[in-house]
Amino acid sequence: MTSDLTQLGFLLFVSALVAMLTRRVRLPYTVGLVLAGMALYFSHVYIKWHLSKGLIFSVFLPPLVFEAALFIHWREFRKELPVVTLLATVGVALAAAVTALGMHYAVSWDWGSAIIFGTLIAATDPVSVIATFKESKMNGRLRMLIESESLLNDGTAAVAFVAVLGLLAGAHETVLSISGALFVTIVGGVSIGGTVAYLLMLLAGRTPDYLVEITFTTLAAYGSFFLAEHYQCSGVLAALTAGLVVGNFRSSGSISAAGRHALGPFWEYLAFVANSLIFLLIGAQIAEQPFRSLWGPVSLAIVLVTLGRAAAIYPVCAAFARTRLRVDPLHQLILFWGGLRGALALALALSLPDGLPHQNDIVVITFAVVAFSVFCQGLTIPPLLRRLGQIEKR
Repeated sequence: MTSDLTQLGFLLFVSALVAMLTRRVRLPYTVGLVLAGMALYFSHVYIKWHLSKGLIFSVFLPPLVFEAALFIHWREFRKELPVVTLLATVGVALAAAVTALGMHYAVSWDWGSAIIFGTLIAATDPVSVIATFKESKMNGRLRMLIESESLLNDGTAAVAFVAVLGLLAGAHETVLSISGALFVTIVGGVSIGGTVAYLLMLLAGRTPDYLVEITFTTLAAYGSFFLAEHYQCSGVLAALTAGLVVGNFRSSGSISAAGRHALGPFWEYLAFVANSLIFLLIGAQIAEQPFRSLWGPVSLAIVLVTLGRAAAIYPVCAAFARTRLRVDPLHQLILFWGGLRGALALALALSLPDGLPHQNDIVVITFAVVAFSVFCQGLTIPPLLRRLGQIEKR
């Protein structure tokens, strides 16, 4: 226990130094964290914790998703639901199909491995996307589209991932059963998140103690996530819905003035800690991957994932070209290039069962795609946004 707390303190100290340094040199904070994690690995600094699906889903995702949803305006979110829903369903399917076809025919992977990789890498990662665009100080419709899509498409990819694994294991899945599972996952996650958060905020409204109110919001974030996952629903959608409900209570004045003022800084700090730890760990594990032995498949996978993202964005946005929800071409470009991969894809790759064909290759290539997202996309998104006039030049 003492060693865990010591390591936590050390990693938070490193994170604070990185935050100070990256602000001074105008480097994206997430990039600085990954570089710091790589430096720790090459300096032979032992890091006890390693990324796993359990660590990412149990510790990091609930507060990050909840905090992002806490500041989403419900009216704007509801207005964009048709676009983000199509991006999170049809878009994810198109992206997965492009990647899977390429890995099968160009790299000669079996269909099972190709489809699994295409599915787990298709969804953009809410952790990476939200961290990057929040740091860019971008607001408005574009940020709403990007963050909402990344929060929703996780559920689609997770259900498809489980369905593909079931098919490979011999389960008799049909299109109807997979569609039903997706429906249950979405509706169940939303229902659980909304119910848990609403009941807890009713309790929070009965006390003037802002510390108790914040405690209830913490229970809403983690409780809704774990309860949804327990019933095989989307924990991300549950935490997202819980955040929307708590944010609505916050703006309606149903909790004390002290609670409303304390809620934002508290959750921003939790998100800062979670982001700091997750990107440090990503950096440390990127550094130990044998990319050189797979440079051909790695390079091709990066190209395919990028093409898959284009296939997810442009056809879907074209469907709304003649409606009031039309997406500006510049916004489509940023949606395309801002489709970052990160902790979510790693969690799914690291949860693959032993004995799966190309299992180790899938993990290494997933780390490579995440590294490309962090360094190539993460470093170029802020100047791209400035050049396109989406944020002010500093």
